[in-house]
Amino acid sequence: MYMILAVMGVLMAVTGAMWVGATLTRAETDLAPPPPPIILLGLVLDKYTWPGTGATVISVVLCLLMAAVTAGATYLVVVYRRRLLVIDRAIPYLATPRELGASTTKGVRRKADQFGVSQTEAPGLYIGKTVRQGLDVWGSWEDMHVDIWGPRTGKTTSRAIPNIVAAPGAVVVTSNKRDIVDATRASRARRGKVWVFDPQNQAGAKPTWYWDPLSYVGGSITLAVKMASRFSGINRPGHARSDAYFEPAAEDLIAHLLLAASISGKTITQVFTWLTRPTDDTPERILRDGGHHASADAVDSVITAPDRQRAGVYGTAAQIMSFLVAPTVTAWIEPGDNPNRPAFDYKAFVRGGDTLYMLSEETNKMAAPLVMAFTAAIAEEAENTGRDCPGGRLPIPMLFVLDEAANVCPWKALPDKYSHFGSRGIVMMTMLQSWAQGAAAWGDVGMAKLWGAANVRVYGGGVLDTKFLGDLSAASGIFEPGTRSYSRKSTDFFESNVTKGSRTEPVLDVPDLASMPRGRAFVQFSGAKPALIRTVPWWETVYADEIRASIAEFDPGAQNSPMALKKVS
Repeated sequence: MYMILAVMGVLMAVTGAMWVGATLTRAETDLAPPPPPIILLGLVLDKYTWPGTGATVISVVLCLLMAAVTAGATYLVVVYRRRLLVIDRAIPYLATPRELGASTTKGVRRKADQFGVSQTEAPGLYIGKTVRQGLDVWGSWEDMHVDIWGPRTGKTTSRAIPNIVAAPGAVVVTSNKRDIVDATRASRARRGKVWVFDPQNQAGAKPTWYWDPLSYVGGSITLAVKMASRFSGINRPGHARSDAYFEPAAEDLIAHLLLAASISGKTITQVFTWLTRPTDDTPERILRDGGHHASADAVDSVITAPDRQRAGVYGTAAQIMSFLVAPTVTAWIEPGDNPNRPAFDYKAFVRGGDTLYMLSEETNKMAAPLVMAFTAAIAEEAENTGRDCPGGRLPIPMLFVLDEAANVCPWKALPDKYSHFGSRGIVMMTMLQSWAQGAAAWGDVGMAKLWGAANVRVYGGGVLDTKFLGDLSAASGIFEPGTRSYSRKSTDFFESNVTKGSRTEPVLDVPDLASMPRGRAFVQFSGAKPALIRTVPWWETVYADEIRASIAEFDPGAQNSPMALKKVS
């Protein structure tokens, strides 16, 4: 095809040159030159003489120009085709740029203007680019995101890090690795104070500040019950059922003890001390003196219960609160001996531009209960603050990046509250490695509810779950592929005819999605067809230099860090 075009270009150049040459000789012959095709025919039939040196020079110049244009066009086509992947064949059947209008820069900017986000700030959460046109695709500042990316497919580099750096307001990040902290910390420090909650020394941060969980309780039995439920729920997988008596009774006891510690000015470690002394009636007396008679009666009923019953309730409660035995953990949740250590202030945080990183080991649950309770407490404070703001939402959107959410922050109420947060200016990106991981944390129903509550659902590859991939395949739609038929003639030559087949195929089948290469993401938007997007790692963004500088400053192994060595392409 390209060779035919090149030959046609050369012929056009030659005939054009002949016509120009004939025009130049008109002054001598006073004869109008014939059209270029006739000149060429005359040359072939020896009816015309080559116009001369002028025509030769012009012909050569035109040929060179046409060759350059043809070579340039061929190069661009080859480069473009090399950048396309096998999976990109599905693009014509998925969302077009026009159908993605609300998610383009122009579309989300309109919403950002309505929410009061400055023109100099990111208009939303960045997703990537359309593969063919290179248009930027975003989620707006009221969209909720759920991402499922297999291991080492680029969720941190393409989704988490760029959006943390660009967020205009307060940011909360959960993770089980320090890389996300090292890459974004310097950038976030230019917007506000950086808080790193690191009870298991994942990032080498020191407890120069503390969070008092009882500051959330604040003398309210309702909030004490919520916190006790969070501590209890994290030890129970999403599919598991609690013990019919001891777990609920232990959870209630913890709530009453949290309330007693709160109103008496004690720290949360006092709760564990009380749990090791099943006959100590101190919390009962504190509650009664504080006017919480129902709670006092509840504690008294456990203390005076038969020995085995009392031991079962207290033992179960002590197991739930066992994270309080680790000094490395409690150093982050008590004021300690240093009166100058600042306490975390919820109200100031949700209204400002500070950043909170919370780290917990995936296989060690000592810190996870606190990370989850801390996250939930901030989200509720942001929700309450947004409700009281003009328009019922935070004036500056707040971002939660819940990386490794199922392991680090399995907040049981998250699926039920997810869609509501977006209306309050609280944008969440829950990041998982698989559907099964989410189901283990929230149960099948809870995971389905979380997925359904998201406005933007991103699959980044690396998953082999055929049930999940089958659902994505169904969402991609179907098409009727053309079929090629062959008919044989008596001359023994084949004649090829393309006919439209009546069979249908999924636009993307399960093997396509299972083998989707790094650099692509399948994205579902509420109210729109899904799209295939090219992901953009941070080293290809405008934030590359500051992210690289942050890694160099905070990553102890920066000299050998693959992330630090990335170059802007």
